[in-house]
Amino acid sequence: MFDSQVISADISSSTATPFILKNHVAVGGGDINETYRLQGECGRQFFLKLNHASRIAMFVAEAEGLLELARAKVIRVPAPVCYGETRAHAYLVLENLDLSGTANGALMGQQLAKLHQTDSNGCGHGWHRENTIGATPQKNSWCADWVDFLRQQRLGYQLKLASKRGASRKLLNNGQLLLEELDFYFDNYVPMPSLLHGDLWAGNAAYDEAGQPVIYDPAVYYGDRETDIAMTELFGGFSQEFYSAYEQIWPLDAGYSRRRDIYKLYHILNHFNMFGGGYASQANNILEKLLILLP
Repeated sequence: MFDSQVISADISSSTATPFILKNHVAVGGGDINETYRLQGECGRQFFLKLNHASRIAMFVAEAEGLLELARAKVIRVPAPVCYGETRAHAYLVLENLDLSGTANGALMGQQLAKLHQTDSNGCGHGWHRENTIGATPQKNSWCADWVDFLRQQRLGYQLKLASKRGASRKLLNNGQLLLEELDFYFDNYVPMPSLLHGDLWAGNAAYDEAGQPVIYDPAVYYGDRETDIAMTELFGGFSQEFYSAYEQIWPLDAGYSRRRDIYKLYHILNHFNMFGGGYASQANNILEKLLILLP
């Protein structure tokens, strides 16, 4: 059980309105955090995420990521209310949204394209702080060159974790070869640093009661917009209307089809590092598919 008094007091302070918890309801759907809907007087509701107290930095980064996305003013995100620690837990309290609206894939595609047109104001690729992708630390040190950023802070980092996780020598050797030849896949393509959700699969996107798109649980940074698009394709759940509307706003580069698997590989390696199992063979299959393209 969580410390409702501490959390209620923080909500009261952050909203400048006393909050008295009347009830809480567990909400499923996550592998990493405990989640609850908090119900108070006069119909007030909030969404609570809990984890071990040592994971407070993860929640701070998530709150900052949501604020970064909100500042673009093109797609809705749940507003952070407060975060902190109790004796047993780290917590993050968010605006509670009704996500029962009818899907509008075209509108989400339009809004995502506009989000991606938000750049880093000359800072390059990365972000001002580290965050997490799932439960895995995600490095975000600013880097002027996208391929260097991808090599060092995305694929290279995940491959180091995979080595510690017990990945096969074949997978690691193929991964090293990809890192060495990574520039090949970016011939004549220099992406701008776009504001990214960072973990945009169907479970992190929905529609509010008015049918407006909502994205949440971000792993925000600035980088190649193709990474978000590739993630939407990895586990499915996005309509053809979504992709068509995105392309109408900002068409993808013709070379996306050969880079797509590079961006999928990052998430598959991360799933292996978190969960093990068949993700290793899936990652190696992607690697072999990519390496065949080399001259």
